[in-house]
Parts: sequence; structure tokens; C-alpha cells
Amino acid sequence: MPPLTRVGIVGAGNVAARHADVLSGFSDVTIAGIADTDLAKAEALASRHGSPAYGSHADLLSAGRLDAVYVCVPPFAHGNPELDVLSSDLPLFVEKPLSLDLRTAETIAAEIDRRSLPSAVGHHWRYLDVLDRATELLAGRPVRLAIGHWLDKVPPVGWWLRRDLSGGQVVEQAVHVLDLARVLVGEVTMVHAVASGEAPDGEVDRAGAAVLRFAGGAAGLLATSCLLTRKHRVGLEVCADGIALELSETHLVVDGERVIEDDGRAKTLVDRAFIDAVQGKDADVRATYREALRTHRLALALAQSAAEGGPVTLDG
Repeated sequence: MPPLTRVGIVGAGNVAARHADVLSGFSDVTIAGIADTDLAKAEALASRHGSPAYGSHADLLSAGRLDAVYVCVPPFAHGNPELDVLSSDLPLFVEKPLSLDLRTAETIAAEIDRRSLPSAVGHHWRYLDVLDRATELLAGRPVRLAIGHWLDKVPPVGWWLRRDLSGGQVVEQAVHVLDLARVLVGEVTMVHAVASGEAPDGEVDRAGAAVLRFAGGAAGLLATSCLLTRKHRVGLEVCADGIALELSETHLVVDGERVIEDDGRAKTLVDRAFIDAVQGKDADVRATYREALRTHRLALALAQSAAEGGPVTLDG
């Protein structure tokens, strides 16, 4: 029997806990350690998986005997953990968003490429069963209109409302919808975003809207808001010749009538694909770090457009 793949996790929040639960369900994986700057949180999560806890990612890496590392930290904490993992020559899984800025993410991407290491990013929507079905239904019918929504509440974490810590709603949340749009529609060449403008200084916009132009000629719209008390509408609608699709994390609606439920396996498949890559198997990694960087660049362009009040162009 081959040895277990030993995975370290940096971060002990809700997303890290989800990955730990999934990974612990794989018979060929063991959680070798969990690190968080809040040691009590690391200890609480580690105790659920029989793993040691560490107060920093450096301590986790120093303990050694790792085969791969997950970095699941808030947007403002990206950078040093990833680069230190790569300095240890270890495969890297990163939760979105990649960073607050472009330079940090580009530096990490370049180092992954230089070392030729396996990587993946937590764009688990790419593994939705209903996304595969949508792709089949759109075969031979280019999308001409895409309408994305993320209408939700403020997440219950203290850093989220601070722009300098979260990057804003588009970067931190709606990046999932943007990634979906890139899969179904293609690359974006221009964005023009506007914000509602009522947020206190230093805080994220409470609502915003944007126009997107895709390289293939399609038009796009994106609406975001965190004014609500619950998640109201999150997903992507697309229109092509003779068909309209509405895709969310849980289902696909075809022409406003037929509802296809997702099989609910996406959050498992994204982890399985990365572990397969770490093990040298033929792996279905759908969002490497380099690929996710294109979505991150798009999200940052939207944030820039809203801040500057004008259009921003991107390379298609």
C-alpha cells in the first residue's frame, strides 16, 4: 500500500475546515498539521483530525514531512505563506482570492512555473455537474449575453468590510461568478464598473454594477450587493441562440422552466484533483494557479474601474 499523502493546512477558518473535512475523507491522505496565527483556532481544528497545531505557517513548514500545503487565509494574508511553501518545493493549493493586488499573485505564479510544481485554486464551481451540462447545452451556440449576480449579506468576519483587508465584494466573493463567465463565455477585454458610493471611508462598496465586453463579442453585466440579510441571488445567466441558462452553485435552470439539480460533489472533486496531481496521477485540475490568475486579474480590473470611475481594458 502506497504511503499516505501528508497535507499541511495554513489557516483554520471555515473554508480551511471544509477542506480538512474533505481531505480526511480520502483514504490516501492524512492531515499532517494545521497552522493559524490564532493558535486556539488551529488547535480546535487540528483536534478534530488528530493533527498537530502550529501558531504560524513557518512552524508548520519547519516540522517537515509534508507532501503538499493548502493556504486558506484571508485576502490580506496571502503572499508570504505561498512563497515560503514554494521555497520548500511543495505543491500548493490556494483558496481564492489569490491576493489583494496583482503583483503578489504574479510573483507566486512565476515561482510555481519556475519550480514546475503542481498547483490548484479553490474555484470549485468549475467542478459543478450542472456546469458540464450547461456546456453541453451551449455546444455550437456562442453566448451573446451574460448576467452575473452576487446579492448577499456581509459575511460574519471582522475584516470583510475593510477594503484594505478584503479587496471588496467583487474580489472576495463575485470572483466565483467571473470565473464561471470565463468558462462559459470567454475572456473579457473591457470592464466599466460603478459603485453606489455610500460606504464609509475605507470600507467596501455596499452595491455596484458593471458592464463587461468579451473577446468573442458577447456583452456582460455584473451586479453585486452586500446590503441584504441573507444570500438572495448568486449565479450567472447566459443567453445564446434559442436558449437561456441560469446557473448557480446548486442548480441549472433551462429556459426558465426545466430545473436540473447539481450532484453536490464539486467541493470534493476540487480537492481530489489536486491530491491526484500531487501523487503524480492523471489529474483533472481545472484551475491551476496560473489559470486562476486570469480570473483574479479580471476581478481587480473591475475594482480598479469602480475606484477610478472609468473603463479598464484587459488583454483578451
